[in-house]
Amino acid sequence: MPAPSPSPSSPAPPGSASGGPAPVDPAVWRLAFTVVIGALAVVFDTTIVTVALDDLTRSLHASIATIQWVSTGYLLAVFVTIPLTKWAQARVGGKRLWIGALAVFLLGSVLSALAWNAPALIAFRVVQGIGGGIMMPLMATLIMQAAKGREIGRVMATVTLPTALGPILGPVLGGLILSVASWRWLFLVNIPFCLVGAVLAHRDLPDDRPAPDAPRPGLDVTGLLLLSPGVAALLYGLSRVEGSAGFTSAGVLVPLLAGLVLVLAFVARSLPRAHALINLRLLRHRAPAASAALLFLGGTSLYGAMLLLPLYWQQVRGEGALGAGLLLIPQGLGALAARTRAGHLTDRLGPRPVALAGFALVTLGTLPFALADAHTNTVLLLAALFLRGLGLGAAMVPLNGAAFIGLAHHEIPDASIISRVSQQIGGSVGTAVLAVVLQHTTASAATVADGYGAAFWWALAATAVALPLSLLLPGKGEVRG
Repeated sequence: MPAPSPSPSSPAPPGSASGGPAPVDPAVWRLAFTVVIGALAVVFDTTIVTVALDDLTRSLHASIATIQWVSTGYLLAVFVTIPLTKWAQARVGGKRLWIGALAVFLLGSVLSALAWNAPALIAFRVVQGIGGGIMMPLMATLIMQAAKGREIGRVMATVTLPTALGPILGPVLGGLILSVASWRWLFLVNIPFCLVGAVLAHRDLPDDRPAPDAPRPGLDVTGLLLLSPGVAALLYGLSRVEGSAGFTSAGVLVPLLAGLVLVLAFVARSLPRAHALINLRLLRHRAPAASAALLFLGGTSLYGAMLLLPLYWQQVRGEGALGAGLLLIPQGLGALAARTRAGHLTDRLGPRPVALAGFALVTLGTLPFALADAHTNTVLLLAALFLRGLGLGAAMVPLNGAAFIGLAHHEIPDASIISRVSQQIGGSVGTAVLAVVLQHTTASAATVADGYGAAFWWALAATAVALPLSLLLPGKGEVRG
């Protein structure tokens, strides 16, 4: 598909013929630091609770099926709220929306820490999810709009840092907290992030509220009633796979099919509309479409393998929850080490080669686990985790950055929502599929280690599919392909 000419309002892409990228305004880095501080509470909270389900079951005298809703309810609230971000930002401005969402998340955190039973905790987690669902796409939108297309790779390395480290370091932090304090501190730990983030936001974010006489955009209510319940139904069905008979059970199949119908109806209705809830016409162009597909696969690789890795250390190698979390630290260190360099290389070479190299490293870092048994050298596996982290850190920067290349200012909120939804649904699909695979492989294999090896081959396949798709991303100097 031929690339459209950039509109006069579109920022020049990095590495364009105009003489190279202009330096990023220091104010952009201050803004990025500000929103990342607030977002850290959200991304850690999303994963930190996963290690506490057993503690919550005992402390609140509830079944594991009930306690599972502490995570599921939060996730559903996030995805009901995400599509509202663009509309809400246009109505009240990014600064006020960010501070308001941060306040809602803080309120949900305090109430969760004070919960007296499981239903109360689930309800308060929903409050958290409402705030978190606004904050994650808004974070990327605010930073990318401020950057105005300059050095997207470096900027995106900052934007995606919390998202990449959350699934890796969240379980470690959760395990450390539970080893020295009660489960209530899993939520109280959010308070300093929220308070500092709110103070910095009040100081550093520009006052971008619309003028009193500016036209107020209307809400696409029909689109919202199709997309939000549709995505929520898909995620609910996927969340039930691990504890059910698999994808063929009614409890999984009915919400999956209902969600798929609603999402497809939203797509069919929105594609021809200029003012839909989300501008899906961005996906007609190669760069954002390839970015969305690869973020889906990247989410599958990141979150799906994060189901397997802690369980491997616990069930095959006999580690406790804290020990398994600590053994995942090399992956987080690898992701952290790769991000700055990946941002520079993305600006110099374009997203395509950096993403390709990143997924190749993820493939190499996952392979030893597919071949491992109960006695494989631990140092070798830790080195593989570091390599895997390097690949994930390198790949996520160009994937997220490619979604914004050549976009006009008003298109950035749509791209933020598409990117966030793609990655998270990919993570849910990866987790659900690997949960079913693991259930079947461990039941039929001669040893538990063999069952995990087979499941890791499936994770490896998802990553391998991303390698050829990376060739669809823009190369150096391309806007949209």
